[in-house]
Amino acid sequence: MNYVSVTDTAKRWNIPVRTVRNYCAQNKIPGAFLTGKTWNIPDNAEKPGRINARVAAPKTLLDILRAEQAAKTSGGIYHKLQIELTYNSNHIEGSRLTHDQTRYIFETNTIGATDGTMNVDDIVVTANHFKCIDMIITQAKYQLSEKFIKELHRTLKSGTSDSRLDWFSVGDYKRMPNEVGGRETTPPEQVADEIKKLLAEYNAVKEKTLEEIIDFHVHFESIHPFQDGNGRVGRLIMFKECLRNGIVPFIIDDDMKLFYYRGLHEWSSEKGYLTDTCLAAQDKFKKYLDYFRMGY
Repeated sequence: MNYVSVTDTAKRWNIPVRTVRNYCAQNKIPGAFLTGKTWNIPDNAEKPGRINARVAAPKTLLDILRAEQAAKTSGGIYHKLQIELTYNSNHIEGSRLTHDQTRYIFETNTIGATDGTMNVDDIVVTANHFKCIDMIITQAKYQLSEKFIKELHRTLKSGTSDSRLDWFSVGDYKRMPNEVGGRETTPPEQVADEIKKLLAEYNAVKEKTLEEIIDFHVHFESIHPFQDGNGRVGRLIMFKECLRNGIVPFIIDDDMKLFYYRGLHEWSSEKGYLTDTCLAAQDKFKKYLDYFRMGY
């Protein structure tokens, strides 16, 4: 996916630059995202229709998520997704924020006082994770790219204590070797090539199955391209790719963590462990869809 500037887009659509910026800020251009103060717009983006144009009722989960995201709907499936995916994915990685604290941050952009202490990074990453979910919704239909994956990491880790370390690359690949679950991962100097190879093989398949999405996730985690944040970025990618391919998405709950890790480690010899864990998570997400009376 190639991206162009606000100025170039304004010239192509024959409208003022300010109008294009407003479209971006209002989430009217799917796939547009900020890098610093600069908007990056997909080069194949279409000009938004008239505000008063008749809009068809949302039909798919992605349509509904986008509609609720744009309307800032409270209490719907978008609201549920933000809280459940953020809380569980963060807890798998050791966050100590409670479910109620996660919900409160999303709903009020504040954190309630407690008797204990809270890790500032837990709070920052939680707020950042909400933004990452917005990114996977707005860019769900676009092919997975190296630039998008790096932007997810940049968004997730911006403002954390890691981002202030000279050796930690926010939004770029690791500089130092790392391990996952005591296992060696791809050396830093080989990461870029391995990610490019993984993406080329994955994107060569037009319509992905659930197994192919899980397989990508396993290989992504075995490469472990970033210094930290690989698990959260990887699970966000899985959710995005399910939306893109019309597959019911899923959230790996914190209480599934041990089964999830076992499935990752044993994928090459036994795919059933991780597949069954993802299917169980998918069944739980279907219950959310049933509650909100949504088809799948």
